[in-house]
Amino acid sequence: MIFLHKGFILSVLLLISFLFKNRDQQQYILHGYAQGTDYSIKYFAESPLVTGRQVDSILLKIDSSMSLYKSYSLISKFNTSIYSLSIDTHFCKVMNKSFEIYKDTQGKFDVTVAPLVQAWGFGPKSIQQFPDSLKIRELLKNVGMNFLELKGNELIKKRPGVQIDLNGIAQGYSVDVVADHLLAKGIVSFVVEIGGEIRMRGPKPDGSAMRIGIEGPALNDMSEPQLRHVISFKEGAVTTSGNYRKYLKAGGKKISHLINPKTGYPLDNQLISVTIYAKDALTADGYDNAVMAMDVEQALAFVSAKKDMEAYIIYHRKDGTVTDTLTKGFRKMIVN
Repeated sequence: MIFLHKGFILSVLLLISFLFKNRDQQQYILHGYAQGTDYSIKYFAESPLVTGRQVDSILLKIDSSMSLYKSYSLISKFNTSIYSLSIDTHFCKVMNKSFEIYKDTQGKFDVTVAPLVQAWGFGPKSIQQFPDSLKIRELLKNVGMNFLELKGNELIKKRPGVQIDLNGIAQGYSVDVVADHLLAKGIVSFVVEIGGEIRMRGPKPDGSAMRIGIEGPALNDMSEPQLRHVISFKEGAVTTSGNYRKYLKAGGKKISHLINPKTGYPLDNQLISVTIYAKDALTADGYDNAVMAMDVEQALAFVSAKKDMEAYIIYHRKDGTVTDTLTKGFRKMIVN
């Protein structure tokens, strides 16, 4: 006769219960359009715990806070204000992270580039011509997060002409808010993607790994993306910043949408795209633009020194050919 320990029996029953519970889970997929781009959400649950209408409502609230394309948004009101504005929780969280990254990157990430972004044709209004050097020098007088201060929920500008653009970080924040909403509903296996910015948590209920593809420009056609790698991780976020898809042309030369806040001119360096892995999308999205402003050696050293951050970088060699590099931690996430 075999006697089983009471705790062992309980463990077996819990395991059986877990297996049957996960067997009943199915995949739900939500698609929609928000923040000027598409979104896609996939999650596993026993029933549809989150709807597209709920997601749309969340994203609309964030747009009402930080969209430059909404005249009634808080950011639009702040940009037309002379001194200060009381902002909501969403805006505060993004600004606090922005100040952190601004300081950490020595100003390579700077949300006060809004006038420069607009001047180069990447803002909400169309332009007739690119700015000359005189115009750039004039605009730079109001660029610098040192001209901003956040006291509680009051965002203060120290110069009336200061304007901000959160497009380089707000989408990552949106991904986090939606992902946190899924977690609050008890969903523990999901992929949230908005405009290519992703936060993922796994594994799937059957124990298999969640996987996502990393895009980059094709070596023979810089305007067309191709799948470069497939990666997998249990939990975290991946965002990408690049200049090979979003650009304007002047005299046969591509003008990048990424503006150097120090010079006032579009970035024109080795880097073609940077994909950042971090624990949350707000962090990844904020840092990917800043890393794009570095050279390859600086970028690898900067990211490698960060805890819980990895990078995959595509860049031009000196002879003009395209190649890539990555941190050790990112290499470990690649699925062969």
